[in-house]
Amino acid sequence: MKTIDSYNFGGKRALVRVDFNVPLSKSNEIEDDTRLKAAIPTIKKILADGGSVILMSHLGRPKNGPEEKSSLKHVVAYLSNALGVEVQFATDCIGDESFAQSAALKAGEVLLLENLRFYPEEEKGNEEFAAKLAKHGDVWVNDAFGTAHRAHASTAVIAKFFTDKICGLVMQAELDNAKKVLEGGEKPVTAVMGGAKISDKILVVEQLLDKVDNLIIGGGMSYTFVKADGGEVGKSLCEKDKLDLAREIVEKAKAKGVNLIFPVDTVIADDFNNNANTQIVPKGQIPAEWEGLDIGPESIKLFSEVILKSKTILWNGPMGVFEMPNFAKGTIAIANAVKDATEHGAFSLIGGGDSASAINNLGFGNDVSYVSTGGGALLEYMEGKVLPGVAALEA
Repeated sequence: MKTIDSYNFGGKRALVRVDFNVPLSKSNEIEDDTRLKAAIPTIKKILADGGSVILMSHLGRPKNGPEEKSSLKHVVAYLSNALGVEVQFATDCIGDESFAQSAALKAGEVLLLENLRFYPEEEKGNEEFAAKLAKHGDVWVNDAFGTAHRAHASTAVIAKFFTDKICGLVMQAELDNAKKVLEGGEKPVTAVMGGAKISDKILVVEQLLDKVDNLIIGGGMSYTFVKADGGEVGKSLCEKDKLDLAREIVEKAKAKGVNLIFPVDTVIADDFNNNANTQIVPKGQIPAEWEGLDIGPESIKLFSEVILKSKTILWNGPMGVFEMPNFAKGTIAIANAVKDATEHGAFSLIGGGDSASAINNLGFGNDVSYVSTGGGALLEYMEGKVLPGVAALEA
């Protein structure tokens, strides 16, 4: 795989697939710039070499062609400011005018193409569409780890139209940091898995049982394990068709000598809203009309102690409904524990999605080892799956 540091972009037009799928407010202000910020070093390296840059990305999930709220024009000002270069904008990613703009680029100039997903051909992996996009550049750089698990036109199919296919700095960092966990990090290795469903994480959990010393299970998925063990979970999230699977995981963990750790208490509510009545109950003792929405104080203490003794930490998924302030304490406490462990020399990988949001919202982004920009892609990579966007760089 060619890496960006080993390639000279002098005199080349680099067509760079970035992941600028950032959350925007109702007034189209950028709410989280993590992915934008992550892409800057790759762009600056190309410009420093004397190349020009054509950026392509998707934003949101437009259903019927172009729409105002999904236009990438909303990130132009941010990019211009971050790069110190006036970023040009093409109002169509494959329109005649956009090809004229990319052809006219001089060394040190940057052009951003309009949202790729305004064309359904992008997600369908259409080869003709990929061939058109390829006309914008002399060399293809894939720096969009967040979409590397999709075989889309711009993330994978386009590779066949280039001799020079380069791995960007974000992509490289994502793969390198994931390997630090997957290829045997310094022990003790602890994975903290949260989120709603065991079915979303089952393949990752099974892979991790061969890699970790401790596996902490929190969030909605923990209630399936509690139910499988004969506990009462009330109206909590519970996948009743996955109870046997939960029991299997417990047995596999025992056989492999993995310390499987569940919440010992839970914050329950009589309604799914921030102002509901709450109480704290021991594991498996949730009344019929109540539901668990966060881990309790004893669980926070238990989980934090394990994390603080760890040398390698993977965290993916919240401990509760952290969007509601009254049920965010568990997630915030885990974020603090991971931050503290990192300060004491541990390697910590935050697995994108909600965990990344929690870390960044608390201002801890620079206090952990690495915050992944790709939740789904990282999980699939951890599952051992081949990512089309990575395979395209290796072909």
